[in-house]
Amino acid sequence: MAWKQNEAADVVDAPAIHEGEGVITRRRFFRDATRLPVRVEIWELPPGASEGSHIHDGDDTLEEFYYFIAGQGVMWMDGQELPVRPGDAVMAPPGVDHGFRNTGDVTLKLLLIWGAPAGEL
Repeated sequence: MAWKQNEAADVVDAPAIHEGEGVITRRRFFRDATRLPVRVEIWELPPGASEGSHIHDGDDTLEEFYYFIAGQGVMWMDGQELPVRPGDAVMAPPGVDHGFRNTGDVTLKLLLIWGAPAGEL
């Protein structure tokens, strides 16, 4: 059982996520160890990179939570643009079109948690 993991342990460079621009570095945590119904990653986007606009519904119903750690960008949610910076959190519920872009001149770093919605805790 993995009890501790460093963000350098499971790193993947992913080009064009949801047809976005550039490469997003994904730092995945406890991907094969946790039994929680969520995924947890740190994403890093260089200036100009983006996660393309997308919707999670049907067989791909997910809820996502974005917490911005460093840099600045813009996130779009259902046609509305939201500027994001360190300390901002954005939730993308199922069925809502969303995505984001690094609009700054340094790396945009964020924590991303996602999973299928379930009953209340």
